[in-house]
Amino acid sequence: MNYLDFEKPLAEIEGKAEELRALARANPAMDISKEVEALDRKSDTLLKDLYKALSPWQKCQVARHPDRPHTKDYIEGLFTEFTPLAGDRGFADDHAVMGGLARFNDRPVVVIGHEKGNDTKSRIERNFGMARPEGYRKAVRLMDMADRFNLPVITLIDTPGAYPGKGAEERGQAEAIARSTAKCLELGVPLLSIVIGEGGSGGAVAFATANRILMLEHSVYSVISPEGCASILWKDAEKMREAAEALRLTAQDLQKLGVIDRIIKEPVGGAQRGQKETVEAVGKAIEAMLAETSGKKRSEILKDRRQKFLNMGAKGLAA
Repeated sequence: MNYLDFEKPLAEIEGKAEELRALARANPAMDISKEVEALDRKSDTLLKDLYKALSPWQKCQVARHPDRPHTKDYIEGLFTEFTPLAGDRGFADDHAVMGGLARFNDRPVVVIGHEKGNDTKSRIERNFGMARPEGYRKAVRLMDMADRFNLPVITLIDTPGAYPGKGAEERGQAEAIARSTAKCLELGVPLLSIVIGEGGSGGAVAFATANRILMLEHSVYSVISPEGCASILWKDAEKMREAAEALRLTAQDLQKLGVIDRIIKEPVGGAQRGQKETVEAVGKAIEAMLAETSGKKRSEILKDRRQKFLNMGAKGLAA
């Protein structure tokens, strides 16, 4: 288990409990069950207390946790007959973006998502979930296909932002993001988006201009990373905690503002401590959102999405 900074007291308690278990395994005659049980109770209580009132910056840390389930995990756990489709038919395939045809509860859909990777090799291959222009153009190609064959589109958002490298800019990064966002708005089929970790900048919006936007309880969604915001406003990236507070990037804040439609509860301690339960919860939420948008005419779906974005932020202004 990878522990975050604010989880250090928990790491000490769980470490002591594991040490006692190791002693018991080495010496079966040693009875330390009561001590282990006491430490387990203490760690459970501390875990609940830590996650009961996370600050925005702590939520950013949880959203970036390397052990959280990624797009690949959700595709494997929720979809059947997944057929990946590669390339933008113009330059190359971008491994930071996974997408293809699949079935969800035996219903044909198109699924697209950012994939960060889960070890050093795969993270480098996936460019840490930061898509290049060809990734967004691949997504546009898949959304066009979904529109043509009347298939709902499900997008999974988990990116610190679009890749800012020289090559990406030379190949039209801003234009690719804009076209992907525009394509989301033009779709005559339901588009559902789930922020499963980080939802950073235009790189996230390009997949999340949807009829329904859902967020996991400890995920974040913002126009810029807290570090980037702090560097611009205070010329000091170390002020990321203040920036996280100001950005209103938590699922709870964004639901109040009307930016998202639903929060998906995570297990105590975050999705990284209950991957299977989290994947199942996301599946139930997708099922509910598909039921809400099923049977609507193309014009109704377009109107629904347009109205959602026109109303965005009205709740917060009224308050």
